[in-house]
Amino acid sequence: MTTTRLYYPEAYRASFDAHVLACEPLEAPPATPAAYAVELDATAFYPSSGGQPFDTGTLGRARVLDVLDSEDGRILHVTDAPLAVGEVVSGAIDWSRRFDHMQQHTGQHVLSAAFEGLFANRTQSFHLGAEQCTIDLAREVTAADVRAATDEANRVVWEDRAVTVRFVSAEEAALLPLRKEPARGGMLRLIEIADFDLSACGGTHVARTGGIGIIAVSGWEMLRGGSRVQFLCGARVARRFSVWRDALAAAMKHLSVAPEELAPAIERLQGGNKALQRALRATQEKLAVHEAKALVARGVRIGQRIVVVESVPDMDGAGLKAMASAAATEPGAAVVLVTATTSPLVVVACHPDAGIDASAVLKAIIAQFGGRGGGQPDLAQGGGLDASSPAVVDAARNMLSP
Repeated sequence: MTTTRLYYPEAYRASFDAHVLACEPLEAPPATPAAYAVELDATAFYPSSGGQPFDTGTLGRARVLDVLDSEDGRILHVTDAPLAVGEVVSGAIDWSRRFDHMQQHTGQHVLSAAFEGLFANRTQSFHLGAEQCTIDLAREVTAADVRAATDEANRVVWEDRAVTVRFVSAEEAALLPLRKEPARGGMLRLIEIADFDLSACGGTHVARTGGIGIIAVSGWEMLRGGSRVQFLCGARVARRFSVWRDALAAAMKHLSVAPEELAPAIERLQGGNKALQRALRATQEKLAVHEAKALVARGVRIGQRIVVVESVPDMDGAGLKAMASAAATEPGAAVVLVTATTSPLVVVACHPDAGIDASAVLKAIIAQFGGRGGGQPDLAQGGGLDASSPAVVDAARNMLSP
């Protein structure tokens, strides 16, 4: 028996009563909560389809976790508790989630129609995500295209045009100016935005375009010869605006600039930071040569080899590498330096006369403490070790001392 789909004629319906036709436990991995597949004679729960996610809510005492559209016309409600076959249950849709999906999906129709009407740029696919939505367009877009399409779409939104639903046969649909050729035959459900768009669609939509609120494009990128456009509608725009407002206000406060001066101020900061980094590297290189002599002087001489294993505070990877390399210029030097940090970095450097393979030493350290890295016989470096700096130092010292 197929399920009567109440959401088709009544997208605004948030509650209903229905008979339970079947309830079967679902197989689940061990240690996961039990779940059940519930079939009803009618439902207002929308199943994942056409780029739109499923509804959530409750069926009697059970929570609806997922809604599936089976190939044989049944709709299966995945619940966290069983329901008795034959009982009448009351269903309640999570309305904030449903209305959000209605805003996004109708907004997609309007935006896609705007791109096609203005630039003959067809929408090839649509995705309604939890944070933002995307449409994939057949051709690349420019910033001017995006501005024009967004303005046109919002004009239609604010004119509060009617959004109507009707059903036609495939033969009737073939005579209509559909924006996109239907992917299926049989009886088709059409969504019409007055004097703007006509599309075959099984999703839920607002009754008038004013219900979309606003359409905002948050970004776009080139994709396989076309474009992927990210957008938000309605309440999502307000939430994103709040995030951007707070971030912008904080940045303006820290940089003491007006909004239009923010980008140049960040660019200046980045330039200054790069200059500071170059100066720091130069200073570290000079300091490395000076410190290398002190390291070698503190090293332990074992035959012709000088073993230098130390923990170095306040040094980044580049400085550590420079210091170890400078110390390893001393004949017979085998050097292991470790940062005094959590998940320490390690650099191994060896003079050819030391008879030590730096990469082999690093592999042994990683085998003992985890992490990753690599290098050559004279120089190797790694990081992400799951050990304290003193523990790595002790292990390295034992490796280099016979």
